[in-house]
Amino acid sequence: MRRADRLFQIVQHLRLRRTRTTARELARKLAVSERTIYRDIQDLGRSGVPIEGEAGVGYILRGFDVPPLMFTREEIEALVVGARMVEAWTTEKLSDAARQALQKIEAALPERLKAELNKPQIYAVDLRTKPGVRASLDTIRQAIAETRRLEFDYQREDGEASRRGAQPLGLYFWGNVWTLAAWCELRRDFRSFRLDRMSAIAAGAVFERQQGRTLEDFLARVR
Repeated sequence: MRRADRLFQIVQHLRLRRTRTTARELARKLAVSERTIYRDIQDLGRSGVPIEGEAGVGYILRGFDVPPLMFTREEIEALVVGARMVEAWTTEKLSDAARQALQKIEAALPERLKAELNKPQIYAVDLRTKPGVRASLDTIRQAIAETRRLEFDYQREDGEASRRGAQPLGLYFWGNVWTLAAWCELRRDFRSFRLDRMSAIAAGAVFERQQGRTLEDFLARVR
């Protein structure tokens, strides 16, 4: 990591903490020595960053904020197009979050760049996703985030139906359909389930990640 990047990370970490942070914590987070952190803190102080504290006690940042990040026109276009894709292909919750994120970005942009938010002429239109799939996405996203197993009815392409229990690992959008990557408790193996063939979805108990059953293991298998 470049020293400039490390100094920025130190400031960012202190900005997000309301309590004191020790040099040991910062050194562990940034994978450097405590002596390096002490030098960096001193240099930041000499530069006018209001860091309070001392070695052995910890450090805290008082009354300081960094200027908003500036974006290039291409970066703004990428953010707008990405937000439109989220609006078209995910859930209402994520759509609202994308719109709110753009509003925050707009508030931070200088006047000369605010007009760029309305210029991109690339749009995302979803003509295939069923309303039930959008509702299922939130349930499954939350289950993945909370490491909760799922139970659901599933109908295969050949019409065979079954009740499944699975450990959800990740969601993928293939342009036409959403699929869930999971460890299937019935088959005792990895499976991909199409969300438009899942119904009666319910989140259950928390499960523990096991070696050989993680998303990384799934990706290694399919590759």
